[in-house]
Amino acid sequence: MEFQDVVRRRRMVRKFTDEPVAEASLQRILRNALKGPSAGFSQGQGFLVLTGEELAKFWEFGASWAPETVTTAPVAIVPLSVKNAYLDRYAKPDKGVADRDESWWRVPYWDVDTGMATLLILQTAVDEGLGAVFFGLAPESVERLHSEFGVPEDHDPIGVVALGHGAESGPSPGSSATKIPRRDFDDVIRFGHW
Repeated sequence: MEFQDVVRRRRMVRKFTDEPVAEASLQRILRNALKGPSAGFSQGQGFLVLTGEELAKFWEFGASWAPETVTTAPVAIVPLSVKNAYLDRYAKPDKGVADRDESWWRVPYWDVDTGMATLLILQTAVDEGLGAVFFGLAPESVERLHSEFGVPEDHDPIGVVALGHGAESGPSPGSSATKIPRRDFDDVIRFGHW
């Protein structure tokens, strides 16, 4: 698929068929996630991939901020941001923040880079002919995610990607995209001066 088609077709799919995701597609999606930008090449991301029984256990608590139909997805990927990887990397001599002080990070690049990797997951899903939706994980679910699945404490979930074959031909009924128009180019983009 042409890149512009991937960008144009990318949307949040909230309902899935029961068709499984091919292992080759899942592997390609995950490998592409590893190609995202990484400040200082810190590579401070982790991805918890859930299918089968583990996914059923996750759906018991992990979709409270998502439409009920999202639990029809056969795969969930939890992108995890690892701040310590960035603090450790930037404490190296070539970066020079020896005290691991995070106060000089005006923007938390551990979250930014994990978000970029997540976008690569969403785009690769489109390229694979799949549907996906990114949704938030409720704060009360984070501790359970760590304990149920052995996620290290310093791995912070930024959300969840539900993945599968879309069962919707257009935007999900009731989605914000059906209610709010996309902002015009000239309302968002400025060249040289705001």
